Amino acid sequence: MRRTSILFRSNKKLATFIWGELSLCVLKNLKNLTQAHRLSVADGDLQLLDGRWYVTHGGLLRISQLHRCSGIKTNLEHRFSDPSIGRWVFKATVYKGHSSKGFVGFGDADPANVSPLVRGAEMRVAETRAVNRALRKAYGIGLCSVEELGWEPRAYGPSDPQKARSASHNYGHQSGNPRLRDRLCLLIRQHQLDANLVKAYAADSCGTPNLRDATREQIEAFITNLAEWATKDRAALLCKLNSYARSQEVTS
Repeated sequence: MRRTSILFRSNKKLATFIWGELSLCVLKNLKNLTQAHRLSVADGDLQLLDGRWYVTHGGLLRISQLHRCSGIKTNLEHRFSDPSIGRWVFKATVYKGHSSKGFVGFGDADPANVSPLVRGAEMRVAETRAVNRALRKAYGIGLCSVEELGWEPRAYGPSDPQKARSASHNYGHQSGNPRLRDRLCLLIRQHQLDANLVKAYAADSCGTPNLRDATREQIEAFITNLAEWATKDRAALLCKLNSYARSQEVTS
């Protein structure tokens, strides 16, 4: 119990640092998740999006290790997959013990329901989603996982001119393309990065005091560079981001 209390205090402190002031409902849910599953914000087990908690693939694997999961098996569902259009469907089976009959989950992915940042990797996304769903069934996790979220670009039409004007100031907006802020948020979520540190790094890279002062071209170039770095060498990127955390501690 004491260890869980310490973990919750750590989770609360770090979550407040990353996402700002949290509502009582969000904190209560965080406490329940900490007590029930020993999930850690610092280890990237949880993500807060639009006021709701989501578990990550890493968090689900941690839960399976704590419960001594005996194995995970995945199979490509050939009859439902179509490589020519990048559509993949996987079946995953989680075995909680040696005598377990297994808990089954299915995951699908295609260019229409994945982030543009992972286009071309739909097969891996589908397998991850299948494993996540099977793990959530096996261990009674009521949270949706981050990797299961699809990509839904926001469209603002003539019927809602107020939203259209608002979007035009949100890192720019071009008809038919996702906003840069949406792309950056998805990148942060996909690679489990610290949003505040990414913003500090982005402003520094663009040579502006604040990210909102940067041009669309500068932000677009930063996002492209960040995506490549996160994919090729995430450890080096985290080291770079942590340097901004130390700078903030010095100035505070």
